[in-house]
Amino acid sequence: SCEMWHRTPIRMLRVLRSASSREAHRVCATVTVPCGRTHRTSLALALARRPHDPLVAALWTGQAHRKAAADGATQPLVSVGDDGVREAPVSQSEDGAGPAVVSWSPAGTTTHLEYLKACVEITKVRLSGLVVMTTMLGYGMSPGAFSFFDFGAVTVGTALCVASANAWNQWLEVPYDSQMKRTCKRPIVRGALQPHEAVGVALFTGAAGVATLYCTTNALTAGLGLANIFLYAGLYTAMKRTSVYNTWVGSIVGAIPPVMGWTAVTGSIDPQAILLGGILFAWQFPHFNALSWNLRNDYSRAGYRMMSVVDPGLSKRVALRYSVALAPLTLALSASGLCTPWLALDGTLLNSVLIYRAWKFYDDGNEKTARKLFMTTLWHLPGILVLIMLHKGGEPKCPKYALKTIAGDIKLLTT
Repeated sequence: SCEMWHRTPIRMLRVLRSASSREAHRVCATVTVPCGRTHRTSLALALARRPHDPLVAALWTGQAHRKAAADGATQPLVSVGDDGVREAPVSQSEDGAGPAVVSWSPAGTTTHLEYLKACVEITKVRLSGLVVMTTMLGYGMSPGAFSFFDFGAVTVGTALCVASANAWNQWLEVPYDSQMKRTCKRPIVRGALQPHEAVGVALFTGAAGVATLYCTTNALTAGLGLANIFLYAGLYTAMKRTSVYNTWVGSIVGAIPPVMGWTAVTGSIDPQAILLGGILFAWQFPHFNALSWNLRNDYSRAGYRMMSVVDPGLSKRVALRYSVALAPLTLALSASGLCTPWLALDGTLLNSVLIYRAWKFYDDGNEKTARKLFMTTLWHLPGILVLIMLHKGGEPKCPKYALKTIAGDIKLLTT
């Protein structure tokens, strides 16, 4: 049976099912599982297809903790028996040739608080908070009367859509997250949530988010929220392993939330909304390329085709190119009348710092320059968003709104 594991985990499962239940689970706990990408991916896919299968779950958790033991960790080895989940320390035999005989003891149960924390963690709350902040910006910059109810509704609805997209992403990427140091502690990988539970979180938050946007704002905003879920969880997640253009798709996903805040008020996508989204679109290239530069080994191990892995030169050029593009986009906000001319001055100062860091990264791409560029992007975006709000102008110079005003005046005069 142990030799057959090296061919494929699915064949191993067939052999185990021919044995008695308790003996099969014992093998799941004690077999030395190889940690190659093919084996881990095949087993993870089997787990996604059959989340309630105790043999699949036992093999998955067993191989993950066996790898941790091989890396020097002291985590317990988990298995599934007839009478529930059990655990035992990974100890070595006296001759050091392999694991000692396992003495079983009941495992601790997950509390409701721990389960709730795992459900929240899978939605990437901190990342979602930044996205929601851009939605709030779009709402605040839009022309129209401010409504606390509508503002709260679009904020909550967008947050739920973002949570759904993140949950779907983690469910789909379990085989690859388990191979990266950056993501190996995510809830599904470490066993805090089962795959079907993650799907439940994704479905609930997605349905609640789209329904909230549809019932409280308009169909366009709800459609943008639904489209963002599919773009991130479907197209972007799949492209990460096939094309370097996944970063462009991911940037579109990040550019949509401020547009959603705008459409929640106006019901239409106007040039000023596209400018706000354009700033978010351009900002993500220096941010993510700097982040991925120091994670190239991790991404390569998981098979992700990021620019920093496939073409490091392209990664540096793109980071600089879109850092420079932020300058005219900021000036365009002032030219459109959405912001006062003061934004052209203050925004240029902030953008100059980002462009300088991007140039240093382009000139000499290394761990130090990448980290400095990444840290700069972390304060640059909140800074530019605050400046945009502080320098909000009057009515935007948009022909569409001018026509609406004229039509309203004509209607008033003729009634």
